[in-house]
Amino acid sequence: MKMQVCVVALLLAAVPAFAQEQPAAGQIKIASGSVVIVRGTSTIPAQVGQPVYEADTLRTGDDGKVGITLKDDTRLSLGPNSEVRLDRFAFAPAEGRLGFVLKVVKGVAAYVSGQIAKIAPDAVRLETPSAIVGVRGTTVILHAQEK
Repeated sequence: MKMQVCVVALLLAAVPAFAQEQPAAGQIKIASGSVVIVRGTSTIPAQVGQPVYEADTLRTGDDGKVGITLKDDTRLSLGPNSEVRLDRFAFAPAEGRLGFVLKVVKGVAAYVSGQIAKIAPDAVRLETPSAIVGVRGTTVILHAQEK
């Protein structure tokens, strides 16, 4: 019995190390109207200053608008009735980890490239239901319709 208690105690002590949260990819700079973040199975009302993580989906309603700045200074803006998913975000230039994949599911999204596009342009990809856009350090506005 003492052995089982020791094993359980060791496992419980190790849980915080396994449960560390991933670093934020960026944060919400502006939000108005109906804007939510879908994170896993949770839907969270978006607020200014709130972190955005890799794998988050952002949705705006009829009156919604949101602006996000990522850690590499990439800027994203969504208009009303829009949805995007941050499929990949890696910005660790010292470690050689750079990548940005944004899936525009529907609506209008504006993208202004940040450091990832300047350092490794091939690491940036904007996807829509019907096209994939490679970015070479620029501003892009995408309009996507659901299939």
